[in-house]
Amino acid sequence: MSITPAQFDSSQLAEQAAVLVEAAKKAGADAADAVVVRSQSLSVDVRLGKVEETSRSESDDFSLRVFVGDKSASISTNQTGDPAALADRAVAMARVSPENPHVGLAPIDRLAKDFASLDLIDDTIPSVEQLEFTARECEDAARAEEDITNSGGASASWGIGGMVLATSHGFEGQYLGSQFSTSVSVVAGEGAAMERDYEYDSQVHWADLKSPSDIGKSAAERTLRRLNPRQVKTTTAPVIFDPRIANSIVGHLSSAINGTSIARKTSFLREKMGEQIFASGINIVDNPLISRGQASRPFDGEGVSCQELILVEDGRLQCWLLDCTTANELGLETNGRAGRNGAGTSPGSTNLSLLPGAQSPEAMIASVGSGLYVTELIGQGVNMTSGDYSRGASGYWIENGELAYPVSEITIAGNLVDMFAKLVPASDFVRRYRVNAPTLMIEEMTIAGT
Repeated sequence: MSITPAQFDSSQLAEQAAVLVEAAKKAGADAADAVVVRSQSLSVDVRLGKVEETSRSESDDFSLRVFVGDKSASISTNQTGDPAALADRAVAMARVSPENPHVGLAPIDRLAKDFASLDLIDDTIPSVEQLEFTARECEDAARAEEDITNSGGASASWGIGGMVLATSHGFEGQYLGSQFSTSVSVVAGEGAAMERDYEYDSQVHWADLKSPSDIGKSAAERTLRRLNPRQVKTTTAPVIFDPRIANSIVGHLSSAINGTSIARKTSFLREKMGEQIFASGINIVDNPLISRGQASRPFDGEGVSCQELILVEDGRLQCWLLDCTTANELGLETNGRAGRNGAGTSPGSTNLSLLPGAQSPEAMIASVGSGLYVTELIGQGVNMTSGDYSRGASGYWIENGELAYPVSEITIAGNLVDMFAKLVPASDFVRRYRVNAPTLMIEEMTIAGT
């Protein structure tokens, strides 16, 4: 791997962002902020031992947001060009925009002053050849398993991403993070009896990735276990979610407590603040300050200091995810969850974790006389306004406390209010991704089959 320090130097971008802010003030803006989002990536895809695609992208996207009284506007470009002309256009747009008393810069006393060292950069860049070797090794390991008949391909990639932010009330900050990933998908069986599965890993540091051969072997094992699936009769039973897809349940909570959804009254949890929505003992936290965390950052998209946030404590809902705009609209204070969406912001989670329970996943499965262990979900059948939940699923049928046989072509259904209330976490929590959860059991759901 070759080290290229210039790839990680954002000082020039910071200077350009400051110039844009100053130009906005000279153009007549009462306040302004400028953000530069840096993104670079390199990936190699192989299939059946041959390179199918190699792709590279690089961009530095500039956005300027200006405020004139209670009016605002934003403008974006991939180069600064003439800062004065850009600022003039943005201010002219703001003056004819509708008033919105909720928008504005973050309060000065909430801005980050000290930036935590989060170890987000692995300053090595793999070559095309190294990524190709990694993807080949991953696919070869998967295809080496007996009864694997085809491959959907393997991929290895590297990237960096981050932002520079400057505001007219004195904030200047920047951060950058690296990302490495490896994935593979393979097929077992023939004709109508074919089954497919996959495995992947993604980490901030190259050394933290699972080995390509382990990823390949895991994909093959998962695929082979799915051969000869059966259907089940429609019933009501416990459903256990494999950790790989259990994080989707936590993701639904994140969407439901997003400040934008609360302000628009489009969330099924909009009236549930302070109430018991999970069983006692369940805790869910959002922490942007985890070393090498995939969504870690020293400040949010408005420059607000980042801290760990307890979303659910002992089963009780504690807070919404807020940026300044949604906080103002709801009569609250931002909690540093602003993400940058072009020149604007929107609230969201960072490193989100549903913390473990006491029961091992093996004991959890053994406690179920008859039920479903889900390893894959299909479709997006979740209504965040009502909480209604219905998704296609496949996995294994549990019989007498054991995984008895693979099942497919089934649908699981319920309502997220009831699902949260009946959720039980296992003890196998591992923090590896942006959203993390252990094995999860919903004590009762409708399972639709034949």
